[in-house]
Amino acid sequence: MRVLVVGSGGREHALVWKIASSPRVDGVLAAPGSDAIAAHATCFPAVSAGDLDAVVALAKEERVDLAVVGPEDPLVAGLADRLNDAGIATFGPSAAASRLEGSKSFAKAFMDRHRIPTAGFAVFEDLDAARDYAAKQPNGCVVKADGLAAGKGVTVCETPEQALAALDEAMAERRFGDAGAKVVIEERLLGEEASYYAISDGEHVVTLAAAQDHKRALDGDRGENTGGMGAYAPAPVVDEGVEKKILERVVHPAIRGLASEGMPYRGVLFVGLMIDAAGDPKVIEFNVRFGDPETQPLLMQMESDLVPLLDGAARGELDRVPPPQARGAAVCVVLASEGYPRSYPKGRVISGLDDVAGDPDVFVFHAGTKRGASGAFETTGGRVLGVTACAEDVAKARDRAYRAADRITFEGMQRRSDIAARALPGAR
Repeated sequence: MRVLVVGSGGREHALVWKIASSPRVDGVLAAPGSDAIAAHATCFPAVSAGDLDAVVALAKEERVDLAVVGPEDPLVAGLADRLNDAGIATFGPSAAASRLEGSKSFAKAFMDRHRIPTAGFAVFEDLDAARDYAAKQPNGCVVKADGLAAGKGVTVCETPEQALAALDEAMAERRFGDAGAKVVIEERLLGEEASYYAISDGEHVVTLAAAQDHKRALDGDRGENTGGMGAYAPAPVVDEGVEKKILERVVHPAIRGLASEGMPYRGVLFVGLMIDAAGDPKVIEFNVRFGDPETQPLLMQMESDLVPLLDGAARGELDRVPPPQARGAAVCVVLASEGYPRSYPKGRVISGLDDVAGDPDVFVFHAGTKRGASGAFETTGGRVLGVTACAEDVAKARDRAYRAADRITFEGMQRRSDIAARALPGAR
């Protein structure tokens, strides 16, 4: 079969890499793809992921059997609807279902309707009203831009003063554009975060390993929120008992609720969770696509073929697909540009990539690179590379990932040194 992957980042690099290994696939295409993705797929750099007409035209012209949509923006804009209408099986939810990520206020109201546990909240479109509410939260709160903000529209505020600054930045200064015209202010949840992934065909559910992302820019979970500075899988906090609660209280009610409201969910439901000391989960957020960088360790860890899961979900036949098999653990360390998650330079030459090539247990996924005039890879994004390694346990995978990351350099490179440290023996 011929598979089209929509997108160009580290998540899409991982998806293309895994899909290309499937014996069921004889052609992988990527739109727009990247210079790194081109090693595994035929790329169409002129076709932007956000140009729905162009993506649909490409899929039809290239006789694609399955489309896999990586980023959230085209899903929220209705790309899956357009591709399905054109007769192309698509892994990715409808625009209606994608509102779970496209609007945090919609997601909170949906969870209220279906009794899915989440933080208490209030929604504001008026800055003065929002400031008045935030000023009365003595224990701090979480300020979230309602719309899409590339994973950076969330500010965890320990004091009312921090909340007021976050509101001004989102609503008055419009750091996140129109996404900040409306905000959700939530209570702060205490516990340990986890990312849970469930693939659905609208009725049936197949689960993947739980992962844990590291959102803050600096060691010790300090600094600003980013798109993610690293991740690992599996996450020890999600043991058998916690997973049972996640499925019973969150995943199944969400899939049933979406179907009951006329928007059956076909794709991957990525649930950001806070697990408290009693092992009870509450939803921080829903995402309607694979996470970045969690996808990188999840797919490195997966031994079985990914394509039957993607195709089965797209065609409503997930009940015919055997559950995925995984090995050991995997860890991804993100190498980022200086200044990220704010403004950052581009065009910095990357050294050391050849030094880590060839190791079957290490792969470097490219999130923001291109080949320069000299043929060497250069930086083009805030998150540049995801150095990912697998091993029999998290400790060994972590050591392997950091040893590989030590061999890669570019001017101004920043990274966290504590990715997956929480999962080490004795750390929790």
